Amino acid sequence: MGLELAGKRAIVTGGGTGIGYAIAEELAREGVRVAIAGRRGDVLGQAVAAIRQSTGADALPVPADTGDDDSVRALVDTVRAAFGGVDILVNNAAEQPAQQGPSLHDADDAWFQRQLNVKVIGYLRTIRAVAPLLIENGWGRIINISGTGSRSTVSVIGSVRNASVTALTKNVADELGPHGVNVTVVHPGPTRTERYAELASARTADGTLPPANTVIGRVIEPHEVAWVVAFLASPRSVAITGDGVFAGGGVPGSIYY
Repeated sequence: MGLELAGKRAIVTGGGTGIGYAIAEELAREGVRVAIAGRRGDVLGQAVAAIRQSTGADALPVPADTGDDDSVRALVDTVRAAFGGVDILVNNAAEQPAQQGPSLHDADDAWFQRQLNVKVIGYLRTIRAVAPLLIENGWGRIINISGTGSRSTVSVIGSVRNASVTALTKNVADELGPHGVNVTVVHPGPTRTERYAELASARTADGTLPPANTVIGRVIEPHEVAWVVAFLASPRSVAITGDGVFAGGGVPGSIYY
């Protein structure tokens, strides 16, 4: 099944490493012109070079901070000038870790506000900036990356920010749907990113990764999340909007409906 993505134009925030990078690379492989946004210019440069090498496609690095409204507007203006418009937005930018420590007493006010500003309000900022272009197209896709913490008690901040992204997604989907714009949220579970490896190895004496508590019995790879996102970014996903897609290998014993 072809995804009909060739020639589309995308912005991927937080696209320099991990899941964001895998998404940007997969979209580029499908023929999408991809702009990768992030705060670290050196990381963006390395990501773009790697995507060019692995896919043969071009990619645009755009330093930007989704926690700042002016920076987000400048990001969208830059991509519009370079690509002539935007068709797809993937919101992935987030601070890590979500919370320092598991207790409610570890939910520091200033860090909590920063988390919401970057991942929740930041997603809204990019949507507000991109939505007029998608409405003008009469077609578009917005995919928000959240996490399985939206349905589990990982930490106060982690659960709240992910649940908030879920609520944001549905509200925006209902508003933009009549304009041909589908909005979805993807919830990755344990995924073998650089950050996951650092955290997991710190918890084991020998530095190896602990087994994942998933139905499939292993940790998901970043490119496997990217496959899901690429489908949702495509015209083939027209029947899905406003809803969440879990991409974590399955949570044993849970029924959610």
